[in-house]
Amino acid sequence: MMDWLKQYVTSFDWSWQSLLLGVGLFVVTFSASIVAVSYVLIRLPPSYFQLAHARDFWADRHRAVRWSGMLIKNVFGFVLVLLGIVMSLPGVPGQGVLTILLGLMLMDFPGKRQLEYKIVSRPKVLQAINRLRARFDRPPMVLDD
Repeated sequence: MMDWLKQYVTSFDWSWQSLLLGVGLFVVTFSASIVAVSYVLIRLPPSYFQLAHARDFWADRHRAVRWSGMLIKNVFGFVLVLLGIVMSLPGVPGQGVLTILLGLMLMDFPGKRQLEYKIVSRPKVLQAINRLRARFDRPPMVLDD
C-alpha cells in the first residue's frame, strides 16, 4: 500500500515554484479574509443587529446611484456568501460563518434581519464577535431580547 501511495505522489510534476505559489496563495487568502471580516465587524455599531437600528443608507441618493449601488452591494454580498460556504468546508482556511454573515449583511432580501439575527445569536459566533471587538476597545454587540 505504501509503495502505491509513494508512486502516486512521485508521479506528479512537483516543482518548488508551484509549491511556493500554493502556500503563498493560502497565506494571502487566509490573511485577507481575516483582515476584511475583522475590519467590518469592528466598525459596526453595537446596535446593528437590533430591529430599531436604521439601515437605509441609499434612501436619500439619486435613483441611478441608489440602484447601481444596491446592485453592486448585492453582487458583492452574494460572492462573499459563496466564499464563506467554501471556507466553511474542512481544510479550507478562513472564517466561513463570519464571511457568510458579512455577505448576508450586504445583501437585500426578505427575511434578511431574521437570518442575520439567527446567525449572530449563536453563542459561539456572538462570543467570537465580542472578543474581537473587545480586543480593539469596541463595545460588545447588543441583541434584542
